[in-house]
Amino acid sequence: MHRDESASVDSTPVLDWQDGSTLRWIDRPEEVDAAFDRGEPLVGVAVIALALNHADADVILPRVRKAMESKDAEIRRQGVIALAHVARLHRTVDQRSLALLRACPRGNEADDDLWSFVAHRRLPWWLWRHHFTQRLTWLFCGGWRV
Repeated sequence: MHRDESASVDSTPVLDWQDGSTLRWIDRPEEVDAAFDRGEPLVGVAVIALALNHADADVILPRVRKAMESKDAEIRRQGVIALAHVARLHRTVDQRSLALLRACPRGNEADDDLWSFVAHRRLPWWLWRHHFTQRLTWLFCGGWRV
């Protein structure tokens, strides 16, 4: 489905908060903020969409952090996925998001994207340790063989 197939008369997509597939077009942070205020169960999907559709990481990251701070485990997981998209698309992360990510189990979606797309000098020691340990395990388990 193309974006304009679900659009209203003024070309703004019609958002159905009961159907996550209509949320993939969200690119306005105020829509995500309103969804948080209403307690929408699919707000995490909207945060992921915002990460994919908005051009400014500084606008996206506060909503990502809010998702990562949610009491709902699924919304927290979706916040981590959104953080991975921000790292991949914008090549940046902020310290507060990293602090929230540290509380998550290692090996999540954001760990590898942060390591791959954000300058290593900007990443904390615990993420370095995670990736260094992975590399050593790979080497010692025969990953270096041709």
